[in-house]
Order: sequence, then structure tokens, then C-alpha cells
Amino acid sequence: MFSEKLLKLAEECERDLAPIFSEIDAVAFKNTQKVMSVFRENRLSDRHFNSTCGYGYNDDGRDLCDKMFAEAFGAESGFARSQIISGTHALAIALYGLLRPNDTMLAASGKPYDTLDNVIGINGSDKNGEGSLAEYGVKYREIPLVDGKTLNLDAIREALISDKSIKVVFVQRSKGYGDRRTLTVAEINELFALVREFDGVYLVVDNCYGEFTEEEEPKGDLLVGSLIKNAGGGIAETGGYIVGTKRAVELASYRLTVPGIGLEAGASMGATKPMIKGLFFAPHITAQAIKTAHFAAAMFERQGFECYPPSNERRSDIIQTIRLHNAENVLKFCRGIQKGSPVDSFVTPEGWEMPGYNDSVVMAAGAFTQGSSIELSADAPLREPYLVYMQGGLTYESGKLGILTALAEMLGE
Repeated sequence: MFSEKLLKLAEECERDLAPIFSEIDAVAFKNTQKVMSVFRENRLSDRHFNSTCGYGYNDDGRDLCDKMFAEAFGAESGFARSQIISGTHALAIALYGLLRPNDTMLAASGKPYDTLDNVIGINGSDKNGEGSLAEYGVKYREIPLVDGKTLNLDAIREALISDKSIKVVFVQRSKGYGDRRTLTVAEINELFALVREFDGVYLVVDNCYGEFTEEEEPKGDLLVGSLIKNAGGGIAETGGYIVGTKRAVELASYRLTVPGIGLEAGASMGATKPMIKGLFFAPHITAQAIKTAHFAAAMFERQGFECYPPSNERRSDIIQTIRLHNAENVLKFCRGIQKGSPVDSFVTPEGWEMPGYNDSVVMAAGAFTQGSSIELSADAPLREPYLVYMQGGLTYESGKLGILTALAEMLGE
């Protein structure tokens, strides 16, 4: 299926990556140990997988699922619900829950991910007023990272001192569609300590793509993510989570449902088991995705492409960025990933105007769950500097095959 030259290159890369793979396995073991302790201490039983309907009052499985997600992330409170359709939806729930008219949202890591443009009201289109935070009178500011690398804590502190309208400091752990490094848990924890100095200000962390990549999760008033990324372990087929401090989670819960009800209702409809099972698998599956990312970087570096993070650098998310120089290479890469996928391998990805994005986007996603980023996928806005964002891999073996297929496609083999 692959040339001897390509297979030999893969062997060389894996040999060089062996020490890093060992470190990744060690992190996965510690995170699995943490999750297992949460299951055991909460006396998880098969009765918690029973379905409820209607209002869903007294749903023990739903309530325990909420509690275990919070504890697995080291938070006071939280919830994980199948009604949340995406990471963007979960982030919107968090932001609308905390912000009020005349408040200011301060983005501390530069502009957030593209799909939040319409939520915040900063996309410059005629849809800015249609239910956005801006329509409700919420103001927006942002502070870029220093040289695209580190949080500008001095500027953030000055903003909090001078602008008393700042209610939410928002930080995005992963790079999104940016060309910057991913923030570590330690860096976000330092930011949280700073925010704690100012009464009435909340830190909201976009934790998407970063869960279980380190031994601990970052601290914040709200940590937010999708269950079809790391935290769902490739098992949950929909949903999202919001965990954090008790008061912030309570406010977010009123946007999930309504004030006065919050987390007290909401039928589980049989979704509890895959969410809990997904949490069980999450540390291991995340490790598989990280290994796949390291392997991809090693293979493409040897072909002269710039990869970020580089293959020898440990990660705080599952995203691998590869600079492919032109649109043709981007399309070939994505078509190779698609060809190497278990589902829809016969499909040819093309660029299209995807809802929520401001540029034509090409996506390769031969996944069992539509849009699942923990499964091997790749996407890129077809714009300079032609960066492709690759993530996922339910098993390292299938991820390796996908990378080999993508490289063979680009090399014309």
C-alpha cells in the first residue's frame, strides 16, 4: 500500500519518538487513575445508566454524571449534557450566563476562535445584531499574546484596574485557527490567580482540544468544552460540559435551561451512559491523538514543512499545525486524510462556505460521529499562510495510517 521509502521513514520517526510516547503513556495512566477514582468514590452503578423522559426530575444518573465530570476536572461543580450541540454552544452558554448589559468581555489570548464571532458580535456582517452579546449591550476588548507566545499579564492587570466594566476574562487554551502556541495549564492557572484579585470578575477557559493532555486541568470559574473532542473519548456522540466554581456554574445553568430550574431538570433520554463511558476512555484516547500528532509532525518535518508544535515538543492540546505553502497542498493533504479514514474514505473534500466561518474552509472528517475532532480529521481555511490543522486519532495505528495516506497523496505515490 505504501512505498518502502515511506515505511522506512515512518520507522525512523517512531524510533525517535519512543521517549516522548513513553511520557504520553505516563500522563494517560495518571489521568485514568484520576477518572477511575472519581467513578469508584461516587459508587457508579448500572442503575445510573437508566433513561428518563419528560422533565427528568430526580434523574440520579444525570446528576451523578454532572458531579463526576466536575470532579474529574478538579472543579467545585459542573454539568455535562447531550443538549449542548458543540463547543461553541457550550461557550455561548457560559458567556451569556455571566455577562450582563454594559459588562465587558476581555479576551486575554487575542481574538477567539472564528465560530465565536457571531456570538460576541465582532464579525463585521449584518448579522452582528441577531442575538449576539453586542446586541445585549456587552462590550468586547482583546489583548493579544506577546509575540504570539505568552499571556500579557501586565496588560491584563492594567485593563482590570482601569476598566471596572470587565466582568469576564476569556482565555482560549488552544490555537484555534491562529498561528500561535497553545497555552499550558500552568499559564492559565497564573492568569486565574490574577483574576482572583478582582472581585466580581470571572475567568472563562475555552478548554477545547486540551483535556487530559496534561496531568491536571486548568483552573477557572468556568472550564468549557465539547464531548465530541477529548472529553468524550470517542464514545459520546454529542454534548458538551461546563465545570468550575459553584456560583459561575449556577449562572451558566440558568442559560442551559431557565432561571429557577437550572440543573434540576432535563431528561437524560439514554445519553448518560455514553457520556460517562466517554469520560472513562478520554485519557487513553487523548493519548492516541497526541501520539498521532507527534508522528505527523515528524513525518512532515522530514519533507521540509514547518510544523507547530515541532515533533519533539510536548503538547497541551491535540492540534497539529502544518504550513503547506499553497491551497493545492492543503487540498491534497485533506484528501489524503479523508482517503485514510474509516468512514467516507471515497469522498473528495473541497472548500466550502461553512456556517460560522468567514473564509472558505476545507475539512477532512471520515468519522463515526459527525464533526468529531477526537477522531482523525483535518481542516483549514483556504487563506494565507495555508495552515492545515490536524487533530485526533481514536487509535494510534489508524492515525498513523491516515498520516501515511496523506503524505503519499501529497508526494503522488
